[in-house]
Amino acid sequence: MKFHHKNKHRAGYDLQVLCRAYPKLADFVFENKYQTQTIDFGNPKAVKALNKALLFRFYKVQFWDFPDTNLCPPIPGRVDYIHYLADLLNTSVLQASTKVLDIGTGASCVYPILGHAEYGWDFVASDIDEWSLSYAQKNIDKNNLNHVIKLRFQDNPKHILKGIVGKTERFAAVMCNPPFYKNEAEAIAAAERKLKGLKRTGGRLIRNFSGTQNELWCNGGEKAFIHNYIYESTLFKDQVTWFTTLVSKKDLVRGIKVALKKLNATEVKQISMGQGNKISRIVAWTFQ
Repeated sequence: MKFHHKNKHRAGYDLQVLCRAYPKLADFVFENKYQTQTIDFGNPKAVKALNKALLFRFYKVQFWDFPDTNLCPPIPGRVDYIHYLADLLNTSVLQASTKVLDIGTGASCVYPILGHAEYGWDFVASDIDEWSLSYAQKNIDKNNLNHVIKLRFQDNPKHILKGIVGKTERFAAVMCNPPFYKNEAEAIAAAERKLKGLKRTGGRLIRNFSGTQNELWCNGGEKAFIHNYIYESTLFKDQVTWFTTLVSKKDLVRGIKVALKKLNATEVKQISMGQGNKISRIVAWTFQ
């Protein structure tokens, strides 16, 4: 399965073009044994430089930065979620009035930046980490996006929508990329598997996309987070047209659908996304 047909990165990367957009990327480009230009995808600094170059070249971003410890979102995969969400909204929501809530926006604020660049959407973006939000705000300020992206601090980490969605506020959609892991050990094991796939073994463990505790794991992991989100969605069913979330583990989908049926969701959709060798999915539901 390939990227969404509107994804600008379906044909791969032209590193020479990207280096012109962000010259610091050139520090990480080398020629491999197949005489092809590439970067070391096991090096988090190289990965960050590549994704920054993609934003600069394709999405009119002028500034994008955050601590190296924070998660560096892979732009091709993130923009795929945006495109599939646009397909979903085209069936039910007028694009000109689209307002989206991004749960757990992180320091990069990447979904609001991409969603506005590709479709002109307005965003509210939340997070439980004030430090991350301070960097997200800087990315908003430097790109003159204050009129279309508003940040909100979630002061209760047990809540997802409560405390963020106002009583009379309406959203076309909510999007969410939940923490995948139950604890640090599970996150480390996943990082080790990924680096083994990149043929990087031995030495100090380095996550190629980095990531802080709040970004990578929570009590109960992905399953607990999504089921809490599903419950809270019932409290705002008249204010949101589509609730959506990424689901990394295929085995969780059946339980999600069962829970949504019990809570009287009127429609549930599973949208498959393919990114190279990785297959992920979006689950979307509505009560309207």
